Amino acid sequence: MLTLSVRGLPREMTESALSELFGKHGKVHGLRMAKDLFAGTCKGFAELKMEGHEARAAITALNGSSQGGSTLRVELASERRGPGGRR
Repeated sequence: MLTLSVRGLPREMTESALSELFGKHGKVHGLRMAKDLFAGTCKGFAELKMEGHEARAAITALNGSSQGGSTLRVELASERRGPGGRR
C-alpha cells in the first residue's frame, strides 16, 4: 500500500470527486483531504492510499493534469521523520 500526496487541488474539490478521479486508476483505500475549518472547502491538498501498481498508474496519469483550473501535483508521500531527520 502506497500513500500519494496530491497538491494543487481546486477549492471546489470534494472527497467523493477526488475518490472518483483516482478510482479510475484503481481502488482508493483511504483518503484524507485538508479542509478549511469554517468554510468546509478544500485547502488544496490531500493524501490517498492505493495499491502499488495502481498508485503508480494514477501518478503517471494525473500528475500535471488540470482540474478546475488548477494543475495537480501527484507524487509518493515522503516518510515523516522524527527530530533530527531520523526515524
